Amino acid sequence: MSHKSTTDLQNTDLRDATLKGADLSGADLNRANLNRAYLNRAYLNDANLSDAFLIEADLTNADLEGANLSDADLRDANLTDTTLHRANLSHAYLRDANLEGADLGGAKNVD
Repeated sequence: MSHKSTTDLQNTDLRDATLKGADLSGADLNRANLNRAYLNRAYLNDANLSDAFLIEADLTNADLEGANLSDADLRDANLTDTTLHRANLSHAYLRDANLEGADLGGAKNVD
């Protein structure tokens, strides 16, 4: 398994970025703009995505175990087969997000 990152990407504009398979484990993506980003199979374990914008992002097969997604905007995001085990989804906006096959085991504040 990958080691944790100390990458600070707070408030970074990553709209439309291709980050397939990227290792962003433990990264601070607070308030980052990841709208329409391609994060297929990305590693975001324990990453801070609070208040991040992930509208129409493709997170298919991504690993978000233990990630903080509180107050994140995930409208129309593709979370098919994504691991969200132990993720914090407090006040996350999931309108029209595709969660088919997603692992929500132990996820916090799933409404």
